[in-house]
Amino acid sequence: MNFHNLSQRASKAARILRSGTGPTTTAERVDQLNALELDDAVVALLKMPQAKAVAVLDRPELHRAADILALLPLDRAVPLVNLMSDDRVADVMADMDDEPRAKLFARLDRATATAIQHLMTYPPRTAGSMMTTEFVSVPDRWTVEETLAHIRIVERSRETVYAIYVLAENGTLANVVTLRRLVTGEPSASILSVASKEGITYADPLMSQEDVARLIRKHDLLALPVVDEHDHILGIVTVDDVIDTMIADTTEDAHKFGGMEALGKPYMTMGFLDMIRKRAGWLSALFLGEMLTASAMQHFEGELEKAVVLTLFIPLIMSSGGNSGSQATSLIIRALALGELKLSDWWRVLLRELPTGLTLGAILGAIGFLRLTVWQQAGFYDYGEHWLLVGFTVFAALVGIVTFGSITGSMLPFLLQRMRLDPASASAPFVATLVDVTGLVIYFSVALLILSGTLL
Repeated sequence: MNFHNLSQRASKAARILRSGTGPTTTAERVDQLNALELDDAVVALLKMPQAKAVAVLDRPELHRAADILALLPLDRAVPLVNLMSDDRVADVMADMDDEPRAKLFARLDRATATAIQHLMTYPPRTAGSMMTTEFVSVPDRWTVEETLAHIRIVERSRETVYAIYVLAENGTLANVVTLRRLVTGEPSASILSVASKEGITYADPLMSQEDVARLIRKHDLLALPVVDEHDHILGIVTVDDVIDTMIADTTEDAHKFGGMEALGKPYMTMGFLDMIRKRAGWLSALFLGEMLTASAMQHFEGELEKAVVLTLFIPLIMSSGGNSGSQATSLIIRALALGELKLSDWWRVLLRELPTGLTLGAILGAIGFLRLTVWQQAGFYDYGEHWLLVGFTVFAALVGIVTFGSITGSMLPFLLQRMRLDPASASAPFVATLVDVTGLVIYFSVALLILSGTLL
């Protein structure tokens, strides 16, 4: 940015921050920065007092945090990063290009740089990558009064003070005390006297974020300690970190369900070429899959010429199979994500989806047969002298196609997970495309069986 542009942007940022309708809370400031161009957001952040700038950068809702930090002068960026929570810095650094990240790391406090490097060594979507190292811990020999005095000193630099972790003499995690129990305890009493009596719930640093979320939900925790193999506490995962991570994953899965790559950024911040790249791949793959539908119809071209009436029900047949498959795959992917199903449960699901598919197919087939009958008898359309056989063809084909769609949609997530792939890749469009092609084969095979010797 040249001096003239910088001056103009500074004036604009100053007007925004001084305006009577300007942001007054951290959440509002985050929204304000998200709405600005990148260079304007940098200048606006520079105009904020340090404490407010740190609070804004600490919020995961802030888009382009890595880009903003990379454009800040080093003498302004380094103090901000040193004051940010370590887990948030690790997330932002992971999104930053190598050159600005290296420059920042070289200027950080040794303790901050060590903590961030340690957090970045854990695989994504694990307890280690989500945890913060800023928690309250005290020796087990302390009293309630000593612990409260310690909290008053360190609370501003800690992620949360709602849980206090009690360490044994050898440094291992001995117990956990909630803030409620602490403030209601006798000042002179031992910290262990107000500690939990139900044992400690903790996570391994390599535990998946889904398992971490289940533990927090099951035990109604605000924070979950992460310990190593020697029971030394490494950090804590707070419930808000879990919520932020799960929201991001839900967004990613929603994109995949729509038949595209996960954007990884807010919609309005995606460049045109990036948007095309994210969407064109899957769309092209699905289009190539749908071309098999044309091949299937060409294969049955002779039958179509003899019984043109069959073409009237092709959209009905294809959509029903795709819809049933999409329903099944959505249910199974969600059940796998929540831990309601395991890989070994595939055969239970198969035995459940088989009668379900047959029943659903029979319901749709009956509706289709009734519609054809009403239209024929009411004179809305003449399906020919063999209309009854055409009706039975539609009925039987729908039973087979809906059953096949249900089974395929329910088994694909298991297959992908067995191959160590993301089950969300079995998106609804992918299942629909697969079932469309096989649905046509089933439809015309049933038609050959029932209509052979009459229309065919």
